[in-house]
Amino acid sequence: MSNASIEIPRETTPPIIQVERLSYRYPNGTMALCDVSFSIQPREVVGLIGPNGAGKTTLQLHLNGLLPETVPDRSPAESATSVRVAGMAMIRPNLKEIRRQVGFLFQDPDDQLFCPTVREDVAFGPLNLGLPRDEVARRVEAGLAAVGLENVGDRGTMHLSFGERKRVCLAGILACQPSLLVLDEPTSNLDQRARRRFMELLKNSQAAQLIASHDLEMILDLCSRVLILDHGRIQADGPTLAVLSNSTLLAQHGLEVPLSVQYGRR
Repeated sequence: MSNASIEIPRETTPPIIQVERLSYRYPNGTMALCDVSFSIQPREVVGLIGPNGAGKTTLQLHLNGLLPETVPDRSPAESATSVRVAGMAMIRPNLKEIRRQVGFLFQDPDDQLFCPTVREDVAFGPLNLGLPRDEVARRVEAGLAAVGLENVGDRGTMHLSFGERKRVCLAGILACQPSLLVLDEPTSNLDQRARRRFMELLKNSQAAQLIASHDLEMILDLCSRVLILDHGRIQADGPTLAVLSNSTLLAQHGLEVPLSVQYGRR
């Protein structure tokens, strides 16, 4: 079933994100993405899986303009852009609103935290949206409460555990009230308790999500649909259990059927 697409019913609601024939070549000549197309509906939770080097992080970085050389000026490129967020083309005049709509969670929280205290870090995004101070303060407290860290606002971020730092990053994203969460290996390097807590936070989110991970059990628990990306191309797109039960398809792309599926617990 390599290069196969498993059919899944699509909603008629306009997608929160639409990717059409996206390709990207690194400056050294390596082709990272080739003709990638997919969409995500509001509140849909989609897994993105594949071997190391498949292009998953590169794809995610395109979704809120984190590769600046890929973001064109307004015209005449607007009609030709490969990524649209809530109907907006990925062009420079739209970047501020796109980055409000799309919250990106890096794999390593230390790549995302840079303010002296937790509260200042969570406030950074809302302040850059130009919100009034009282609204920023309200969102900061709501974000910290959502991730169970309402009592650590005055602590330094580097005095927190790895899992707590990831939750602070998520609080900062939630404070911007995005429509889509883009998460790069959200459970990596977490112990089992921290992993369960983080998964519960994601389950309770009302935002759409694109979750790139090697944690296929988490993908099964959270995602209704999964994309397999390999060699920079979408190799499969379908219901999570159907894709992750297909041992031949997974083996072709360096993946294994999750143990819970192998032993019939799904």
